[in-house]
Amino acid sequence: MKSHESVEKIMWTVVACLIPPLLLSVFVFGIQVLFITAVSVISCVAVEAASQKLLGRKVTVKDGSAVITGMLLAFVIPPGVSPLLPLLGAVMAIYIGKHILGGIGYNIFNPALLGRSFLLASFPVAMTSAWLPPLKDMAIFSYLGDSVNAVTTATPLAIMKEQGMAAFTELFGSGTSLYASFFMGWRPGCIGETSGFLLVLGGLYLIYRGYITWHIPVSVLGTIALLSWVFGGETYFSGDPLLAILTGGALLGAFYMANDYVTCPTNKVSQIVYGVGIGVLTVMIRLKGGYPEGICYAILLMNPLSPVLDGWFKPRRFAPPLGGGQ
Repeated sequence: MKSHESVEKIMWTVVACLIPPLLLSVFVFGIQVLFITAVSVISCVAVEAASQKLLGRKVTVKDGSAVITGMLLAFVIPPGVSPLLPLLGAVMAIYIGKHILGGIGYNIFNPALLGRSFLLASFPVAMTSAWLPPLKDMAIFSYLGDSVNAVTTATPLAIMKEQGMAAFTELFGSGTSLYASFFMGWRPGCIGETSGFLLVLGGLYLIYRGYITWHIPVSVLGTIALLSWVFGGETYFSGDPLLAILTGGALLGAFYMANDYVTCPTNKVSQIVYGVGIGVLTVMIRLKGGYPEGICYAILLMNPLSPVLDGWFKPRRFAPPLGGGQ
């Protein structure tokens, strides 16, 4: 069998889909975003090559997988962090999370999210205070005043969780203009969380090319929307399902993190159950957890269940009776 597709082509296509959100993030937050991303990508590629050399494996950095990990790692950290953080995150993501567990194709957890969870546990202050306001609206955080602690509430999810809907609407507004602003990318957050439009556009292109299917992103986002509407009430975006999807890393996680080839199920039914599990855990963490965003940990918690789900929902095989009977 021959195919025009290859691992390298798929990986570099995903990288190309991540370029537009990155460029918009540079425009929104400043040139330091490009520097942080470059450090993350170069670190991941270097650690990948060094790990494969150290472990006596073939060096495969040209396949683009380490570049994707580097970009996604940068996408899930604040734009104002020190360059040291993505470097350390790359070591955790590539060496510990990927090669120590067996190398390419054997990792249990999504490497980029594992790197992010390590950084959040090791450098909680830096990872929750290095937020930057959009350059076009530097006055958006004037409400926060001079309080040092208020810096940690710069993201919409954090403001909603810690200060309530009144502070959220005072800062970001409400209605159609709020949806449009968040969808296009004018909001604070991690480097890759800004533009829902560009993330969805890239995700739809990957679905069109057949590199991913609709099952995981639709089930993740549909579950988050439904549970946010049912259980959100006045304390969680007033039960607004669309706002729950547009805020935080839901779109980035649903299209680019949860669909990681190695750590997600392969069976379509398994993928739907997997996505529903991610959505349920995301909303639970957002509503009841101490941390305002939950999709990172939701995906990591569901990663080890992928082979179990594939086993549960394995298609039945059948064959005609022996001897050619009718």
